[in-house]
Amino acid sequence: MKKLIIGFVIASCPGLWAAAPGPLTTLHAIHQLTNGDADRALPVAFEATVSYYRGSDGTMFVQDDGDAICVKTSQNLRLVPGDRVLVRGVTQGSFRPLIPRGSVALLRHGAIPPSVPATFSEMIGGQRDSMLVTVHAVVHSANLVSIPNSSARSVYLQMLTDGGYVDAVVDTDNATAPKDLLDAQVEVTGAEGGEFDDKMQQTGILLHVSSLRDVKVLERSNSNPWSLPVTPMNEILHTYYVQNLTHRVHVHGTITYYQPGAAVVLQDGDRSLWISTPSSDPLKIGDLADATGFPDILNGFLFVAGGEIQDSGVPAPVPPQPVTWRQLAHSDNKPEGHHYDLVSIEGQVVSEVQEATQDEYVLISDGKLFSAVYRHPQTPDGGSLPSMKQIPAGSRVRVTGICMPHSSDPLNGPVAFDMLLRSFADITVVAGPSWLSMRHLIYIVGTLLLLVAAVGAWGWALKAKVGRQTATLAAMAQFEQCRSRILEDINGSRPLREILRQITVMVSSLLRSAPCWCETPDGAELGDRPADGLNLRIIRTDISSRDGSLLGTLSAGIDSVTPPSPEETEALSVGARLATLAIETRSLYSDLHHRSEFDLLTDIHNRFSLHKHLDARIEDARRNRGVFALVYIDLDDFKQVNDVYGHRVGDLYLQEAALRMQRQMRTHDLLARLGGDEFAALIPNVHSRTGVEQIALRLEHCFDAPFVIEEHVLGGSASVGFALYPQDADTKDSLLTAADAAMYTAKKGKKLHQQLPAG
Repeated sequence: MKKLIIGFVIASCPGLWAAAPGPLTTLHAIHQLTNGDADRALPVAFEATVSYYRGSDGTMFVQDDGDAICVKTSQNLRLVPGDRVLVRGVTQGSFRPLIPRGSVALLRHGAIPPSVPATFSEMIGGQRDSMLVTVHAVVHSANLVSIPNSSARSVYLQMLTDGGYVDAVVDTDNATAPKDLLDAQVEVTGAEGGEFDDKMQQTGILLHVSSLRDVKVLERSNSNPWSLPVTPMNEILHTYYVQNLTHRVHVHGTITYYQPGAAVVLQDGDRSLWISTPSSDPLKIGDLADATGFPDILNGFLFVAGGEIQDSGVPAPVPPQPVTWRQLAHSDNKPEGHHYDLVSIEGQVVSEVQEATQDEYVLISDGKLFSAVYRHPQTPDGGSLPSMKQIPAGSRVRVTGICMPHSSDPLNGPVAFDMLLRSFADITVVAGPSWLSMRHLIYIVGTLLLLVAAVGAWGWALKAKVGRQTATLAAMAQFEQCRSRILEDINGSRPLREILRQITVMVSSLLRSAPCWCETPDGAELGDRPADGLNLRIIRTDISSRDGSLLGTLSAGIDSVTPPSPEETEALSVGARLATLAIETRSLYSDLHHRSEFDLLTDIHNRFSLHKHLDARIEDARRNRGVFALVYIDLDDFKQVNDVYGHRVGDLYLQEAALRMQRQMRTHDLLARLGGDEFAALIPNVHSRTGVEQIALRLEHCFDAPFVIEEHVLGGSASVGFALYPQDADTKDSLLTAADAAMYTAKKGKKLHQQLPAG
């Protein structure tokens, strides 16, 4: 019966026994994938020729048989265009499939793939993505810039072609070369990589150029740009001239936002589009609509200019997608961004401000600030602003609206954003603030003051006094609110420079908007320092640590006609105390972090740090089929050093032993003290057991020379054993056990050798 059941399952479900798919071996096969397929992390193993490589950030473009792809690698490689490489990794969805963490092996060097002439329309349409192309253009700007997430610098070119603007990054730090390129007609050869928004929609063209040799000057400018006559600022538009061949487009979707006379947002599935329009026709949010206009790019975002909108009157509302702050600020290099999407997010109200054209609520969610903005509709008669929806500070609210990011670059960390509200109904209170708040305390104090005024015998004089006291309390409450925010930032993750700058703003408000600034011993200057020559009286106070050392100086510029007052000194003192707390708290955090991972006596890694690095090394070795070694070192007869010479000499002995062993390590090796007289070394990039044996022998022989400690001459020795991953063990615990056992075997053999009679 069991055999019949098994046979039936095999016959009816043959897919259960199908072999796992093999890796994709050609670029053509990878290019046939959809983004959905590529996001499944399919394995790849293909050969291709390098057309571009930048080692500072691991960016590489390769080609083979007319197809090209981008590969990102963390390996420290020395590759040049023309190298034939073997790439292993997995796919990831993007504008085109890419290999985000490829393992690259050099096979041989050959010919550089030939570049192909490319037009603007071919590149902006993605037809030349990742290919080595040649472009003819006129250079409009050439500047030396820093590469994000890297210490390297490159020359950044902005160029105009027949179809539009093209950018290029040239791998050179020559600061003088770009100056000769302004207004020149050039021929540029590089890998076409594209620029994208957080939904991986192409918003521009970026060529990756290996060197200045790939920028050929066809015709230099007839004149030096700096020798041109000075143009009056009100006449610069006289030279403006644009020939635009952009075609009109027609789009369809649901209206999710409408600001008459300004803009409409249409959403279709996971795609949203901002459409600028001067129209004030009545449109209904939630209706299906068609729009026509001209595609354009503003601040890196796609939008439609000159839009005309037709409301179909057919309702097809889009439900807002619940999101978190991280989902809006990070896209993780996948086409999952939310710019212009209808979303909802919860947060706590920090403050609210009514401005001339909009109402703004400042919210905090997951410890991060963002704003929810309601833009007032334009009124023909320019009437007064409508009343702002009052929400008490500290209330938890749910905000629904359009996500408006400040930047379109999803590859360089979190992106700031605002939430654009359609009406006040888009912000609803989920939970009220805690009753015990500063505002309620102010109300209580004010009520008590009014009661005192009502029953007092001083009449109008006492009433005026109560008014002055109330104003003082309000100012104190505002100050306490600002100080509380600064204290929260000190205990949070906000950068120290921003906290010090916020302290200068607080002190400035206490001094009636007098300019205030902070100077630190490293030469940094934060805040609003006035220009020299102004008729100001400068007051200063030192920012001192608890031990009296100088941490910086806090200064303010007071109008010279204003006489000195105690309030000036008190304001600077309050700011200096907060600055001291901020600086010392950051220093304490750094010190605690160091203590958590380094041994206090020898200042090398501790057991906790070793285990953390060992976990990471095992994970990397499993992924890349790597080999590494773990070495155990035990100091022989160390207890006798403590017993005979005392613990102080023993501590100095351990410090000298750690220093000697550290000198035997390579730059990428890691030495740790496990406790007492036990040490361990993590040796990555192992090529053979013989290589590890040589390192172990060096560690053992570094104890041959005697130790000279406080006029004592001590002999020393150590027992060393090691284990290789994965030959000797393939888990952390088993690797630690194997290395420890090897060390004790060595120690036992040494003792047995010492006990044997000579000869």
